Amino acid sequence: MKQLIDLITEEMEEAFEAAGYDRSYAKVTLSNRPDLCEYQCNGAMAGAKAYKKAPFMIAQDVVDQIKGGGCILSAEMVKPGFINIKLDDKYIAGYLNEMEADEKLGVEETSNPQTIVIDYGGPNVAKPLHVGHLRSAIIGESVKRICRLMGHKVLGDIHMGDWGYQMGLIITELKKRQPDLVYFDESFEGEYPEEAPFTIGELEEIYPTASAYAKEHEDYREEALHATYLLQNGHRGYTAVWKHIMQVSVTDLKKNYSNLNVDFDLWKGEADAQAYIPDMIEKLKEEGYARVDQGALVIDVKEESDTKEIPPCMIQKSDGASLYGTTDLATLVQREQDYHPDQVIYVVDKRQELHFTQVFRAAKKTGIVPEETRLRFLGFGTMNGKDGKPFKTREGGVMRLESLIAEINEEMYRKITDNRTVSQEEARETARTVGLSAIKYGDLSNQASKDYVFDVDRFTSFEGNTGPYILYTIVRIKSILNKYTEAGETLDGLSVTGAHGDEEKALMLEAAKYNGVMETAFEELAPHKICAYIYELANAFNRFYHETRILAEEDKEVQKSYIALLVLTKKILESCIDVLGFEAPERM
Repeated sequence: MKQLIDLITEEMEEAFEAAGYDRSYAKVTLSNRPDLCEYQCNGAMAGAKAYKKAPFMIAQDVVDQIKGGGCILSAEMVKPGFINIKLDDKYIAGYLNEMEADEKLGVEETSNPQTIVIDYGGPNVAKPLHVGHLRSAIIGESVKRICRLMGHKVLGDIHMGDWGYQMGLIITELKKRQPDLVYFDESFEGEYPEEAPFTIGELEEIYPTASAYAKEHEDYREEALHATYLLQNGHRGYTAVWKHIMQVSVTDLKKNYSNLNVDFDLWKGEADAQAYIPDMIEKLKEEGYARVDQGALVIDVKEESDTKEIPPCMIQKSDGASLYGTTDLATLVQREQDYHPDQVIYVVDKRQELHFTQVFRAAKKTGIVPEETRLRFLGFGTMNGKDGKPFKTREGGVMRLESLIAEINEEMYRKITDNRTVSQEEARETARTVGLSAIKYGDLSNQASKDYVFDVDRFTSFEGNTGPYILYTIVRIKSILNKYTEAGETLDGLSVTGAHGDEEKALMLEAAKYNGVMETAFEELAPHKICAYIYELANAFNRFYHETRILAEEDKEVQKSYIALLVLTKKILESCIDVLGFEAPERM
């Protein structure tokens, strides 16, 4: 379904052409003065030089060619040469009815579906998720859903940190505590136990203890490095411990991500890329892409157009060890072999931009990915406390993600039970649903690359630009529709017939923007644009609600039109919050 703004532009192109001017000047934009008009065209200003004519004369010529009968109700020339446009509400009504009849509410699926891999999440196993993991999970999940809405095949990959020194530390500490475990008996040849020798709670304590001890004791650190080496070279007992670590960690990760309504299609990690590294390095050396620099193996990625220094991409240290760059390139080798993606999108901390610039260039230069494969870096800023510093607990430590969720849910529960009488079970369930909207909307309403302040009080408010406000609006619409049907009416066969007041037309115009907003959000990987849109849509609905007697309207045909508009508004809001990764309760 064509976007409304494109339909307006087409009418303006015909008017420009009929007046003797080039169609390219007919670009239409939303009005920056909604008190004067709904859309505007400034093409006459741009065309004045080419046609050696005053802009207002060109604008008037164009306006004279607009006869009506399409989406434009009226157009007016305003000096020095602007064209102010108002739309026909009957035309918009027809457009909205067409949207409502379409399963995707007017969003046009791509005619050329791509395979897109989205790399997001990135937790380290054996460590609890903390607030630093929040943004990658929330933004990545939303981007995945937006891409799917547009008709693409999308694979979300968690890309866990599950290999390397941290594993050696855990193995060494476990051996120190329980030296009699069969995993450390070099002569053991039987089957290893199916049950892990630790719980997730014990595992999460083992790693930081080992890490801190290694910093103070060089012999312990050397032992951990050696354990890492043995694991990476197939030590049977250590591999069995690693499998236990993965099993226990992944089970816990799935539970915690589920609480965020985040799920992954692929549970791959750095370990999955290891098998691809030897052949990749050999190939890069053979083909002359990799060179030795001070003992290390590097790929030059600097380009002539660079305005700042881009160091070579290091793929092997002088001692033969791999680095993040090695793993990331090997992961691209694996993804190319398994999925042949058209795009790979990385949702990671913006401070890693240089690293990914090096990796992307190395991957393209060496042919690891084809030239036409699009590699995209979606870097996000930090989530800060009110003091402007990275978000911490009250005691100053790094806050666990489950603690943050619990704190938000508790605040929502308090607000829900303060406002109305409701069973404890329903209040708790509603608090979880609304609490998730507070967290996700609070994050996604900010442009991903910007740092933002996580303000619990503001994000859990039912007023202003917040998740709870959006949900409250949806619940309000549900309540009106329920009352309408309880009075014996039906929601079937309704249609919008036109605007019966300014607030209604404003809501209609806002609803009609939906497909354009979704397309822009996809092209720019910008969930914050969906948040900005639904805030405006919610505001437009609430103004309409306060100015209109919807259920008390005596003219049944007018009332049916109102209800049809509410049904569509609810569907749009629900579709938007679905791609943002949360849902609305039945009552609040």
